Amino acid sequence: MSLEKITEEIRGRVGSHSPLAAIIKFDFGDDGVVRIDGKASPSVVDNEDSEADCTVKVTMDNFVQIAEGDLNPQMAFMTGKLRVEGDMSLAMQLGSILG
Repeated sequence: MSLEKITEEIRGRVGSHSPLAAIIKFDFGDDGVVRIDGKASPSVVDNEDSEADCTVKVTMDNFVQIAEGDLNPQMAFMTGKLRVEGDMSLAMQLGSILG
């Protein structure tokens, strides 16, 4: 799945009002980033690599597996397939966007 496709999928799930009033960034390494700005009104989903309240570092393949329900996010975190920088409580709430 491409970065553009993931960005569009997340944009569709977030809508104009993010359930999280924070800036969340999914960092796919060399494949790019997807940033959700829930502080903006309406919410913005883009590929800008800027500061975030919470950054989730994960490969694109693992992200797709998590989003499709094929990989448990807690297990991915515990096995090092997913890393969180910043506000961990925000990462715990991402199910409202990904689920």
